[in-house]
Amino acid sequence: MASKLPSFFFICLIILLLLIDQSSAKEVKRSGNGGGFPVVVSTWPFKAAVRAAWRSVKDGGSTAVDAVVAGCSACEVLRCDGTVGPGGSPDENGETTLDALIMNGTTMEVGAVGAMRFVKDGIKAAKLVMDKTEHTFLVGEMASVFAISMGLAGPANLSSDESVEKWISWKGNNCQPNFRKNVFPNNGCGPYRFEEKEEEELCGIEGMDLKIRNGVGRHNHDTISMAVIDEMGHIAVGTSTNGATFKIPGRVGDGPIAGSSAYADDDVGACGATGDGDIMMRFLPCYQVVESMRQGMEPKNAATDAISRITRKFPKFVGAVFALSKDGVHGAACHGWTFQYSVMNYSLDDVQVITVVP
Repeated sequence: MASKLPSFFFICLIILLLLIDQSSAKEVKRSGNGGGFPVVVSTWPFKAAVRAAWRSVKDGGSTAVDAVVAGCSACEVLRCDGTVGPGGSPDENGETTLDALIMNGTTMEVGAVGAMRFVKDGIKAAKLVMDKTEHTFLVGEMASVFAISMGLAGPANLSSDESVEKWISWKGNNCQPNFRKNVFPNNGCGPYRFEEKEEEELCGIEGMDLKIRNGVGRHNHDTISMAVIDEMGHIAVGTSTNGATFKIPGRVGDGPIAGSSAYADDDVGACGATGDGDIMMRFLPCYQVVESMRQGMEPKNAATDAISRITRKFPKFVGAVFALSKDGVHGAACHGWTFQYSVMNYSLDDVQVITVVP
C-alpha cells in the first residue's frame, strides 16, 4: 500500500498542474488580443497619455482608477491637440475652462467637474469629488474653490498665448463661427437678442442650427476618453477636455456626463467617446454601448449600434466611440470623420493606434 502512495500523489500533482495551466490560459485569453491584463485604451493617438497610464498600472501596480488619472493628467500637461487641459478652446469671453470625469467600474462611483475655472488639474479635481464628497458633479467657480481647498494648485490663469491669439482672431471675424442660433445679430458679436416679431424670419433660416456642427473637428471639439483594466480585472474610465472652441460661457459638454463620454462596469466592460458632445449627451452612447455588450453584443457591433442611434436623428453628427469588453476585446465606430484610438496591453511592444473609417 505504501508503495502506491507516491504514484497516487504524483498523479494528483499532475492533475493540479494541468488545472493551473488551463486557468492561466483562460486568464490570458481574457485580454482579447493574447496579451493578458492590464489593458489601456484611449481616444486618438495620445500615445504619451497611454504610456503614462500603462506605466502606472503595469510597472507601478496601481489600480485602474489611478492609472486613468495618470494617463489623463499626462494629456492635460501636454495639452493634447489643444483641446485637453489648460491653454486651449477659449469661450466667447476668451476664457478656458475644464470639464472632466472619472468612474470606478467596481463601485460605480463617479466624480466630475464642469466649466471649472482657475484649476489646471481637471481629472484630479474629478477624482477628489469622487473620493472626498458624497456628490457626483461640481461645476463652475465653486468646483474650483473645492479643488483648491482639497490641495490642488490655484487659482491659475488657464489661458495661453495661443488661446488668446485664437480668440482675438475670432473676434476680428465678427465672432464667426459660434454656437448661437435664432438670435440677432446672427453675423456679429452681440449683444444678442431675440424679439418676438423676428421669430418667423428666424425659423426660415435653413440650416442655421447646423452652421457650427458642420465644422466640428479633432482640433476644436475633442476629448481624451480613457479606459483601463488593471491586473485584478477591475475597470475604470476617465475623460478630460477644455470643451468646444468659442462655446457660450457656462457651457458644459458631455465630457463630465457619465454614460455619454465614458462608462464602466466591471461586470461588462467600458466605453469612451469623443465628438459633438452637445448631441452625444442626448443619447448617452457609452451607457448604450455597455448595456448592448451586457446583452451579448461584441464591442465593435455595440459601438456601431450606438453611433447609428445618433445618426438616425442627426445625420450630420460628428463623433466616435470605442468599446472595451471585460475580457479586453475592443472595437470602435465613428461618423463624420476618420477616428483613431490607441491600445496598449501585454501582447504589444508599444502603443498601437487603430484607424476607424465612417
